Amino acid sequence: MSNFEVIANEILIKMHNTPVNLSELPIYQKAIEIFALSQSISSYLNEDLSALNEDGSEDANIYFSGDIVQQSVSLAPEIENAERERFSERKYRHVASLKRLTNMLYKNCYRLEKSNSNGKDFLPILRRELKKFKKLQHNWMLTL
Repeated sequence: MSNFEVIANEILIKMHNTPVNLSELPIYQKAIEIFALSQSISSYLNEDLSALNEDGSEDANIYFSGDIVQQSVSLAPEIENAERERFSERKYRHVASLKRLTNMLYKNCYRLEKSNSNGKDFLPILRRELKKFKKLQHNWMLTL
């Protein structure tokens, strides 16, 4: 079982153990969707980017494909931590972290669009989902 599959299983298990109100939040559901989409895109990109260049070096963009998975896997836990936090100062630390993760994800999508892979055609879909996530994030922050 790959690391991605292990992480996906952990998220699904955690999602089933999550309080009902949290798993019903649109922002939380979108975070799970973004993770699944990022994981799929990364797997697709890795097939094209894992081959070595003619000089024996690896394609630098392969790291960005891993980054989108690492960043997207952190979205749902940050939402959960913010929701469970009692103190507003700590709550907003998680919100700030969520904003940073979202912005880094968006930037890494742009970087990957410059890669030499057929998978880059799916990155605009991920960026559109991230735009929706940012809107949900703004509305959700108003409720905290």
